[in-house]
Amino acid sequence: MFVRVGMFAARHAKAVLIGTLVVLIAAGAFGFTAFSKLKSGGFDDPDSPSSQAAALVRSDFNGEDGVVFLIKGPVDDPAVRQAGTALTQRLSSDPTLKDVASYYVTGAPPMRSNDGQYAIAIAKPVGDVDTDELRQRYDGTQGPIQVTVGGGATVGADIGGQVGKDLAVAEAIAVPLILILLVIAFGSLVASVVPLAIGGIAIMGTFAELSVLGSITDVSVFSINLTTALGLGLAIDYALLMVSRFREELATNDVHTAVARTVATAGRTITFSALAVASALAVLLVFPMYFLRSFAYAGVGVVLISMVSALLVLPALLTVLGHRINAGKVRRRTPSMVSPFWGRFAGSTMRRPIRAALPVLLVLVAAAIPLLHVQFGTPDDRVLPKTTDTRIVGDVMRDHFPSDDSRAIQAVAGNGIDVAAYTTTLSGLPGVTHVSGTPGRNGTLFTVIPAGESRSDQAQDVVKEIRATGLDVKVGGPAAALMDTKAAIGSKLPLAALLIALTTFVLLFLFTGSVLQPLRALVFNVVGLSATLGLMVLVFQDGWLSGFLGFTPLPLDTSMLVLLFCITFGLSMDYEVFVMSRIKEQHDNGASLTDAVVGGLSHTGRLVSTAAVLLAVSLLAFGTSGVSFIQLFGIGSGLAILVDATLIRGVLVPAGMRLLGRAAWWSPKPLRRLHNRVGLSETAEQPREPVSV
Repeated sequence: MFVRVGMFAARHAKAVLIGTLVVLIAAGAFGFTAFSKLKSGGFDDPDSPSSQAAALVRSDFNGEDGVVFLIKGPVDDPAVRQAGTALTQRLSSDPTLKDVASYYVTGAPPMRSNDGQYAIAIAKPVGDVDTDELRQRYDGTQGPIQVTVGGGATVGADIGGQVGKDLAVAEAIAVPLILILLVIAFGSLVASVVPLAIGGIAIMGTFAELSVLGSITDVSVFSINLTTALGLGLAIDYALLMVSRFREELATNDVHTAVARTVATAGRTITFSALAVASALAVLLVFPMYFLRSFAYAGVGVVLISMVSALLVLPALLTVLGHRINAGKVRRRTPSMVSPFWGRFAGSTMRRPIRAALPVLLVLVAAAIPLLHVQFGTPDDRVLPKTTDTRIVGDVMRDHFPSDDSRAIQAVAGNGIDVAAYTTTLSGLPGVTHVSGTPGRNGTLFTVIPAGESRSDQAQDVVKEIRATGLDVKVGGPAAALMDTKAAIGSKLPLAALLIALTTFVLLFLFTGSVLQPLRALVFNVVGLSATLGLMVLVFQDGWLSGFLGFTPLPLDTSMLVLLFCITFGLSMDYEVFVMSRIKEQHDNGASLTDAVVGGLSHTGRLVSTAAVLLAVSLLAFGTSGVSFIQLFGIGSGLAILVDATLIRGVLVPAGMRLLGRAAWWSPKPLRRLHNRVGLSETAEQPREPVSV
């Protein structure tokens, strides 16, 4: 099959490239409409009790998130009071705002800070909030007062805006570095541009996909980050594999035959790699939060488009370029992806597998230990830099407004409840500092202020106590939403883990014909990813390097950890397939186990390490983000890839193969017969007819 694909691309190269250009222009024009359709939320389970409570608060109690206007100045100073009253009048006459309330009108103690230096005015936006426009009108010094605009209604918009800025910065850092590294890796200017072209196709195609999906369902704006990083990264991986193989084949064949043989070998590897990565990302669809589902939409789309581009567009491009793939040389000799160093290193590891593997395993296990004290959370304004307006308002509210309703637990009860008795019950619960009731059309909203932080263990204990009363009460608020998110993810994790394990097993079995190779790959991948997650606990929860990276240590976002695991697991399978493809090819050609592993690592070690460095650059660039969970995603995934390409593929794989010995390729007889019928070997098929035209 793969030979026929290569032959088709070689015979119709110009038509394929022209058709691709037309599709790319259309996808680009349509794809750029995606940005206006994507959303910044999606962290909560829409069917959870806390989400149902939030819906009731919005519909029956007009409780949508509001805009907070933080007024700084000695609250009771006459000049400050006059300026605050004038601001309140302006807000009340603003047609984009409704339900305006202010300390300078109500005199309510909760709207005055405990030190008398701040007061607040609050309002609900009419329609979608335009934070930039509001800040242009109200932010800044107004006589004796300083006004800062923030609040729950601005958090999502500010995070989305920050992500957009960060994406531009990350690309400005990553693309030039990647281009320089590609020139060094390929040794020619022409070859170094090829991965960027394939990456552009994958990214534009996925943008168009997200635009379509954004019109019919909720899609997270953060999926854009994955699209750009993964689209560029996989394009580099696949182009490195294809171009290096094409150069090998071109040394002994004409251009068209070299293309066909390249697709027959490297193309098969790319197909299995893409299916492994896409399968890991597709598992995100089992979770109810559209934040995670969005990464499945983007991830599966960008992987499959990258695969098709590598199998069809890239061979057509190689056919047109031919020997000019080496044009624009920056070295006298074309760099080879065959690395004697990796071969010698693999040979040394095979001679002393336990001595080589044991220190690596100890380091990885030690790095994973912090996972034992991981804490889970959901994003709030503290994921933003301390200098942003929303973050400034949030910090002041937490520190100086002890009755801040934004951290409250909300209990919605029906009309049949005894309000006074239930208020007394709630007030008597451990960890509750204040309870108030608000009547609505169909019931009463009880606002419960916990003693601790809004998402603290103490606040979650209060939620448990309220839910344990046995009354028909919907409980919402930050603590309840966190509990429900953890429950939603926890309930789906076994299914997700089972699906990842099964798809990995099936794909690697079809690829290798062994039942032990998939098990070995699963164990090594879990060890490597656990180490990475443990380091993320040290950095983003415990605060190591927080000053250098400029974020506030917080409990780790539950959804982001799941996302990080699925993405990095998929990418680790990418490199697993790359390495095992050459080892299996050597084995099928009659090499001994040691020679197959040494030969396979010598052919793929430099390719995998180069691809990992290039992909890591693309991902680590997100470490410059001003949103802490995007930093976690970029740094965590970049680090995981580097660990996998070096410690796992370079040390543990050859050591594991040596310890397995002849059993490395073992399968029960029925499965061996099944593989002989449906499995795919890596040995190149020979074109049955000339492919030149």
